[in-house]
Amino acid sequence: MIPPEILRRCVFLAGPTSVGKSEIALALARKHGGEIVCADAFQLYREFPVLSAQPSAGERDLVPHHLYGTIPCADEIDAAHYAKTVCPVLEDIVARGKIPFVVGGSGLYLQALISGLPAAPAIDPALREMVRTMSLKEMQTKLRELDAQSLLAIDADNPRRVARRLELCLQTGKPASEVLTVLPPAPEGLRGVLITRSREDLSGRIAHAVAERLARGAVEEVKSARETAGGTARQILGWREITAVLDGRISREDCREQLAVATRQYAKRQLTWFRGKSTFPEENISEVTSDTPDRLARLLGLSR
Repeated sequence: MIPPEILRRCVFLAGPTSVGKSEIALALARKHGGEIVCADAFQLYREFPVLSAQPSAGERDLVPHHLYGTIPCADEIDAAHYAKTVCPVLEDIVARGKIPFVVGGSGLYLQALISGLPAAPAIDPALREMVRTMSLKEMQTKLRELDAQSLLAIDADNPRRVARRLELCLQTGKPASEVLTVLPPAPEGLRGVLITRSREDLSGRIAHAVAERLARGAVEEVKSARETAGGTARQILGWREITAVLDGRISREDCREQLAVATRQYAKRQLTWFRGKSTFPEENISEVTSDTPDRLARLLGLSR
């Protein structure tokens, strides 16, 4: 568990993909003596700088960035691993008198860092093996019967996440969504904000971001990583669509359209998660003005 006094020195910038967290973080960190720390599950992976929209070399020259692109895509990581990895990074930044700006859209990673993870029970090996014999469609049908809320909260096309929720339902006899809501309390006095935009604005930014990533080499990144990527890395947004292109099953244009839809759906799930679990105030930055960074700085207690 990260000491509360360290967490209170941090600034948390959360929000859906493509909302503009990185730009806001860069502006605030430059002005207020900060360093930026990754809280995005896929930006941790070394092999996907374009597909995961990691900060550019120029941005890293302006402000120190931590944990981006540091883990091989063969490695399996989760929220608990992330919290253990990030702790010494935050302590070092604070010890040097700087402000850690923790930036990302992986809600479970931020939760693990801020308040810890739910005390989920161990899964009986025989039960786990039984679930693993089921097809994705069978798991989805059974989970819908036991806990329809879970299907709305996760990527229902991700076999690992569907299996995990189904295992919890069967192990506990309760809806997994109920089991996973029992959290340790977060420390008081944390500084953070949930950054949002209007639906139309965010949709346009997602379309632009998807097209740019495909043009800048995302397809080549997936092609290079196909033989080495582990199960976690293969859940990165775009893997499914890009591998379909590489296998000749869809065109690049179809890939772009399908990935934009998948990204909008993911952003919706992110917002639903944050609005249900986060206590940070929400700020819509669609109407960005020259004083937006200063307004957020005041909100976060960085300036008066």
